[in-house]
Parts: sequence; C-alpha cells; structure tokens
Amino acid sequence: MKKILYIISFLLPLTLLGQSQKVFVISDSTLADRWSNLSENWRYQKGDNMAWANPDFDDSSWEEFSAYNLNMPDGEKAIANRGEIVWFRKRIKADSSLSKAIVLNIHQEGASEIYLDGKLIHQLGKVSSGIDEVIYNNPYSQVLQLPLEKGKEQVLAVRYVNAQYKFPIYANTNGVIRISTSSLSNANSTDLIKNNRIAFNRQFENNYHIALGLAILMFIIFLSFFLFFPNEKINGYFAASILFLILFLVGVIWSIGRSGIEFWITFSYDTSIVLSSIILLYCLYRILEQNIDVVYNTVSFLGLIAIAGFFLYNPNTVAPTWALILYVAIIRIAVQSWNKNRVAGILFISSSFIGLLYWALIVLNDIGLLQFYIREFIPFAFMLNPLVLAIYLGYAFGKRSQELRLNLERVQKLSKEKESILSSQNETLEKQVQERTASLNQSIEDLKSAQDQLIQQEKLASLGQLTAGIAHEIKNPLNFVNNFSELSVELIEETKEELSAVSDQLSAEDREKVDEALEILNDIEMNLRKIHEHGSRADSIVKSMLEHSRGGSGKLEPTDLNALVKEFVNLSFHGMRAGKNPINVDLNFELDETIGEVPLITEDFSRVIVNLCNNAFDAMREKANPKDLNSKDLQGLQDLGGLKDYQPKLTVRTKTEKGNVVVEMQDNGLGIPEEIKNKIMQPFFTTKKGIEGTGLGLSITNDIVKAHGGSMDIHSQPGQTVFTIKLNG
Repeated sequence: MKKILYIISFLLPLTLLGQSQKVFVISDSTLADRWSNLSENWRYQKGDNMAWANPDFDDSSWEEFSAYNLNMPDGEKAIANRGEIVWFRKRIKADSSLSKAIVLNIHQEGASEIYLDGKLIHQLGKVSSGIDEVIYNNPYSQVLQLPLEKGKEQVLAVRYVNAQYKFPIYANTNGVIRISTSSLSNANSTDLIKNNRIAFNRQFENNYHIALGLAILMFIIFLSFFLFFPNEKINGYFAASILFLILFLVGVIWSIGRSGIEFWITFSYDTSIVLSSIILLYCLYRILEQNIDVVYNTVSFLGLIAIAGFFLYNPNTVAPTWALILYVAIIRIAVQSWNKNRVAGILFISSSFIGLLYWALIVLNDIGLLQFYIREFIPFAFMLNPLVLAIYLGYAFGKRSQELRLNLERVQKLSKEKESILSSQNETLEKQVQERTASLNQSIEDLKSAQDQLIQQEKLASLGQLTAGIAHEIKNPLNFVNNFSELSVELIEETKEELSAVSDQLSAEDREKVDEALEILNDIEMNLRKIHEHGSRADSIVKSMLEHSRGGSGKLEPTDLNALVKEFVNLSFHGMRAGKNPINVDLNFELDETIGEVPLITEDFSRVIVNLCNNAFDAMREKANPKDLNSKDLQGLQDLGGLKDYQPKLTVRTKTEKGNVVVEMQDNGLGIPEEIKNKIMQPFFTTKKGIEGTGLGLSITNDIVKAHGGSMDIHSQPGQTVFTIKLNG
C-alpha cells in the first residue's frame, strides 16, 4: 500500500506538470509587438453538442493536436469537410502581471462561434447542421475582444462549420480556421511588420481599391480616345485589356473576406486577368511594329492552358507561373525593337524586369522556398505593365501632336508668304467693293424705308376706310341711344321727384302704389344707365378705331424726350388714380439726361407712352388683387405666398445704345404668358374680360413706333415685363 502511495505521490506532480504545460499562458512578453498564433495544445471532436462549450466538460477522450490551420491537424486531411461541424477546445490563462487588453483575429473559410468558459463571446456567421442554413463570415480584418480574467485558467471553445466547396480540389479548398491573439494596442498599429494581420489586410485591400480607381480612369481615357479617334485602333485594344483588368480587380475586391465563394466566381476573375494580359501583349506587338509570331501564339496558347489549369491547381500558383513566361516574351520583343524605338524599349524592359522579379519571388514564396511579406503589392504588380503602356501611349500621342504642330507651323509660314502677295491685290478690290456696296446699301435702305412707309400708309388707309364705314353705320344710331337714354334718365328723375312730392298727401293705400311705382322707376333708371354706359363704351370703341386709322400729322419735330416721357407717364398715373379700382404704384424714372431732343411726332408718341403705362397699371392691378384671377392666370408666378407684401412698381428708362435712342417700360405685374406673346400686337386681340378692352392699344402703339422708323420688343417672365422701344439715332 505504501508503494502505491509513493507511486501516486510521485506521479501526481508529473501529471499536474503535464497539465500545466497544456495551458497557454498569455503575458506581456508573449504579446510584445506581434501576433501570436494559437496553434498549440488543442483538442478536437467532430460532431455537434452544445455541452462541449462547458468548461467542466471532460475532453480527455478528444484527440490532441497542434496546427496552424485548426481544421487540418496533419497539414493535409481536413477534420470537417464542406458543411460538417467540428469543436475545438483549448485551455488558456492570462498572466496576473498582464497589463494589456487582449484581442483575437480569426481567419476562416466558414462560420464559427467562440465560447469562453461556456459563454458565447463572438458569433461569426451562423453555424448550423443544415448546409443551406449556414451563413458564412470571414472577419479577417476585424479585431475581436478576448475578456480573460487575470491569473485564472479558462477554456476557449470553438464551434466551426466548413464553408469550402468541393470543386476544384486543391490544398486551400479543404477549409481553414486560424486563431491569433495580440494586444489591442498592437492590433491598432499601422506597422505592417508588427501588425501583420490587421494592418496588412487593410493595406492589401486598400491597394486593390487604388488599383481599381486607376484602372477605371485609364479605361475612360483610352475608350474616349478610341471613340473620338476611331482610326487609332490601338486605343480600343488597350481599353479592352483594361476592361478585363477591371473585371479582375472587382472580382478580387468582392471576394476579399467572403467565405464559401463558388468556383465559377474565382474562375471568372482569374480568367479575366489572363485575357487582359494576352490583349496587352498584342498591344505591345502593335506599338513596337512587330508581326504576330510563334512566340505570341505560344504565350497565348499557354494562357489558355493556364485557364484550364484553374480546374486542377490553385490559380494563385498557376497564374503567376504563366506571368513569368509573359514577362519573358515582353522583354524579348522590347529588345528586338530597341533600335527602332528606344524609348519604348527602355520602358517595357524596365517594367517587365521588375514584374518578372516580383512574380518570381511570389512563386518561390508559394512553393515554400522563401518566406517574406510582399503580397500587399500584388495589386500594383497587376497595374505595372498597363500603367507603363498608358504612359507610352500618352508619350506617343504627344510626340505626334508635336510633329503635327511643326508641320502646321511650316504650312502657316508658307501661307503667310502667299497671303502677303494676295493681300495687296485684295485691298484694292476691297476698297472698290466697299465703295460700291456702301452706295448700294444706302439705296436699299432708302428703298426699304419708303416701302415701310408706303405699307404703313396703305394699312392705315385700309383701316381708315373700314372704320369710316363702321362710324357712318353706327355712329348716329349710337348717338340716339346715348342721348335718349340720358334724357330718359332725367325724365325718370323728374317723375320720381313729382311722385315723392305728392306721396305725403295720399292715403296709405295710394302711397304703397306710389312706392311700387318708384321701385319700378328705379329699375328702369338703372337699366337706362346701363344702356348709356354700354353705349358710351361702344362709342369709345368707334373712336379708338378712328384714331387707329387716322395717324398723326406725319411731321417729325425736335422734342425733349425725357420731358415728354415724364409728363405723360405722370398723366397716365393720375388718370389711373382718378379712375375705377386705383392702386398705389411706385414710379421710378431712370432718364439719361444726355439724350436731349429727338425727332418725334409728339401727339402720336405721347399715345405710345400712355398706352404702355395703362397696360402696365392693368397688369399690376391684377397681381395686386389675386382673388380675381383664375388658376390659369396665376400660372408662372414664382411666389404666390408673397403677394400680400406685393408693391407695384413701374420703372421708366431712357438711354442711348449703339447710336439708337431706347425707351424701356418695366413693370412687376403678372407677366405675359408665353402662348400669347405673338398675338398681343394683333388688332382687336385682348385678354381683358367682357368689354373692358378694345384690343387696339398695343396695335396702335406698334404702328406709331414703326412710323417713327423704330421697333418695339417685349421681354416677359412671371413677375416682370419690359417693353423696349428703339428709335434710330
């Protein structure tokens, strides 16, 4: 019995010692400026049981292993195949002297749940036994908190499901999960060596985005060159090469950090980069003026073989190997073209040598002969030759432009010599032509002026005959209507006075009859006044027609334009104020005092000023009373909500412009709708309701201006109208 106790007492410390060695102790020195991979002393069990997260669970029957990739303990055979679940457990302890916060970084091709002492601390995707329910997640660039208790031995458990597809079959498709730990301060560092997990991955992804932006820019530029200069087909080929490069970069960026990517996606973007390189090589043959030879055909054929090889081998190894052959072919044709095009030779030999060296190092790193970190520059390696080719195309374009410019200068120099010979002859001819043209132009202008006056006089004469006939037919009957209606009103007023005088002497019954008679007389009086009002309106229409046909004396006399404008604007304003529905209008005069006297027919031009002012006052009156407008009239106003603060304003300007005298009438009324701008000068066209307008005002105004040898323009927008009259100086 004593022997057994001795043996137990001897073996117990050894057992405890053996167990302590299986606990991963994290201290400040363990995490000093680096990431530490949790690869030692794991246990695993294939299957799924949530009790396995419990720290008290006895996992002594589980297989023990140490591996960089937890899903491949022997480095070749995966524990969990696609859609299978496996559990990993490890004992971990934070040293009591630990002063830094601990974080995890997990790179996986699948989904996982991380437990610490049975408590779920991180869920990365969704783990499920049903493969269609699994949600994959690869948090390769994320920092995950590891809340360890100092001095306490704890159990880290991982529930993992493999996301890899079965096809194709090569090493890195068997599923991977790697767990690394570091301090929070180191995880936030931008040092690519110390923080070779997070900082490297972020830099790697950022470099791909930079390369994509540069590729898109080059594609837009050279596609534009091809569209504008279709004869330069090399730009089209290069744009096609860049397009495939863009597809590759987009595919890689989309795939970074994703789990369970189907093979056809990686196959598509890996194929795109090979096609891009083959087209790029063709562009180099065209630029260096080399015939398509057996080397190009061989490289292209090997590229197609490499694409087929993606089904059997890892594209990350196959594509760089083919790239080495591609760079050798580029160096070869660049050397052959050295004598013809030394600039292109220097550029392509240099870039290809750098690319050849870089991809050789990548291949050596992939097969395990060298170990170093240069993969963050892979995006720039893809861009090296396209960028150099773009630089050369820009150089060639500039060189051709310079040659064209020199040739153009030679042609211009010869042209100037010939021009100097012809110029002396042309001057003599031009002088003769100018003299004869001037006399001819003057004759034409005189003829046009005479024709305009004749047309105007004929139009006025025709209208005069028409209006004279109308006046003859309706003037006398109209006078009878007006006179007898006015006389009847007076008789009714006298009758009302007589009835009112005797009503007090009558009985109540007779007074009622008298009152009824008075009401009837009031109605008759109202009707007669309406008859007189409309008869007077008809009389004014006849007078307007007569005025339209009559015209002025036709004698132009020097007139103070500013005084005339100011006098009749004020006259029109006071007439508006004394009439029906007056409004307050702010009159603003901007008169050029240097104009002086202008030849005018005073009595006619004064009617122009009055007519334009009356139209402006009507437009501002309508805007000041929006309740009287319908919805169609309100269209075009910019701010109906501000009408309550509306202040009518009429601005009158006189000025000189290119030798002409200009008169402007600007109001802030409703504005003229676009659809009637071309109609408002027509005789009898009016937008006023009922009998408020004759439609002759602007027609008369336009005819008077033309009779003065001038023109009238209208510029209108919602809230502003400007009538511009130009008189020849």
